Parts: sequence; C-alpha cells; structure tokens
Amino acid sequence: MTFSILAHDRATGAFGVATATGGPAVGSLVPHARAGVGALATQGYTNPLYAFDGLAALEAGQGAEAIVYALTIADPERERRQLIVMDRTGATAGWSGSDLTESVGMQLQTDIAIAGNLLANADVVPAMAEGFLRAGGPLELRLLAALTAGDVAGGDARGIQSAAIKTFSDQPYPAIDARVDYSLTPLDDLSTLLEKIRVGDYADFVATLPRR
Repeated sequence: MTFSILAHDRATGAFGVATATGGPAVGSLVPHARAGVGALATQGYTNPLYAFDGLAALEAGQGAEAIVYALTIADPERERRQLIVMDRTGATAGWSGSDLTESVGMQLQTDIAIAGNLLANADVVPAMAEGFLRAGGPLELRLLAALTAGDVAGGDARGIQSAAIKTFSDQPYPAIDARVDYSLTPLDDLSTLLEKIRVGDYADFVATLPRR
C-alpha cells in the first residue's frame, strides 16, 4: 500500500525519509526521523506507536536490528506490519509481516533502507535504490528522485494520491518537512513544493530560526 525510503547523508550527517501511497495523508503517520539519531517508516497496516517507541529507542542508542525485533515481537498484529529502521550509524533493519498484501519488497544496506507493499511489481524497490544513488544534489532531492523512480517502475498498484519527504540535519526541528496529502499528481506537487521551500522567503525564514 506504500513505498518508502530512509537515507543517511554521510557528508552532512542528515537523515531523511520519503514515502508515497495510494491513500491520502501518508505524511501524517508513516515517515519519522530525528536529528543525529536515525529514521524509520511504519507502514502496511500502519502501527503509529512504532514511531514513538522506535524514535525513543534510537535516541537511547539502540541499534536498528534490536529496535525492529523489540517493536515487532511486542505487537500481536506484527504480521500485518511493514517497518524499516535506520540507526545513528547508518545500520538498517526491517520487517515485512506474512499477512501484508502482495507484492512486498525490501532492500537494506548501510545508509539506505527501502520497503514497499501492494507494489505493482518487483521492480519498484530496486528502481528506487537506483534512482536515489544516481541522483545528485541535497538529500531531499535524492529522496524525491527515489520516489519518482519507484513510481515510474509501477509504484503502488493502486497509483498514488499522497507523498511526503522529511529531513533532519543538526537541529531538533526538520530541515525539510514537505507533504502532499491528496493529489492526482502528488510527486509533481511535491517537487513544486520543494522548490518553494528551498528558495525565497521560506528559506530566508528558516535561516532566522534559533539553533542549538
């Protein structure tokens, strides 16, 4: 029902997460990250509590594999969930329950984690990885490239209606928090929104925010 990517930018230390789905408002419950800590995406039949407990565990310094195990083993509905986690070192881990709607895919490597369910085909996840790795520029644009590549490869079997990108650099608030909650062209709209965020008055405003 959703396809997502987590990424860590070694050059800047930033963490990011991007997601798209065939339903509305994917940005409200699926993508999560924290500066200097890591990122996660909770999807399938989404368990939003994975985000709260997972981010707390990441903050405490637990590793990705331990967090995935702890979250899923405590969840009686785990076979309906899909989860990817990246810890502060860039290590990744994931879970895909046996009751998820086909087709399901996942790719885990250092600094990149990708997962999807109810995908149009098996090409979506590899296409996302290639799209991210081939793209240049800042993290948010590479995440957008991954979503776009996944959608071109088939994406969500239902098509997509919403998409979101979040990145965190060195502050507790997000560097980028962009979402399109409902659209017939959510990735086009997300691209336009990112352009607006990255330049002009908004960028000037962000530059004035307090820093720790």
